[in-house]
Amino acid sequence: MGWSRALVLLVALALVAPAWAQSAASATARPAAKPRTVLVMGDSLSAAHGLASAQGWVALTADRIASTHPGWKVVNASISGETTAGGASRIAAELARHAPAVVVIELGANDGLRGLPLAQTRENLDRMIRASKAAGARVLLVGMRMPPNLGARYTEGFAANYTTLAETHDVSLLPFLLEPIARDRANFQADNLHPVAAAQPRLRDHVWPLLEPLLD
Repeated sequence: MGWSRALVLLVALALVAPAWAQSAASATARPAAKPRTVLVMGDSLSAAHGLASAQGWVALTADRIASTHPGWKVVNASISGETTAGGASRIAAELARHAPAVVVIELGANDGLRGLPLAQTRENLDRMIRASKAAGARVLLVGMRMPPNLGARYTEGFAANYTTLAETHDVSLLPFLLEPIARDRANFQADNLHPVAAAQPRLRDHVWPLLEPLLD
């Protein structure tokens, strides 16, 4: 190569190099895509009552999502003792704060244990579902069952609330969160209400088939 050609090549490289550097810098500076959020609005059953938070089914679900669905995260906004009224009062702020793509609503157990009116529980859950859908989120409604000592009329009406709401709003429904563990006393803590750590993976696996399709 003659000196003249070499000089031309060096000048060309000097002119192009800054453009390459700027392009590389722009690519490096480009922010990563914001993760999509699953928001869980629940009571003590989702707040890992009596356990380390990492042992609860929600945290176990978050771990699974992190490994199987990159780009998603879980926010657990569950509060022990929460009623549907509490959830309905908090939903707007939680939706604004987290802008979730999916909302899991696991509430109603404390309403039932307190014998609160079924219509009131249904109205509160209805408000939460409507608010979530209006914010553009998909909804998974997680139901509960009440013990028979409350009477057939109440227990049947309580279960029917979830079915009616799911059908009315065309949302996914898991009828009974505790179904896979409910018949074995060994699955519960001393209060006979809250599952032990060893039972939490079964709750995660029970919720997962209905939750995972909402992550597509």
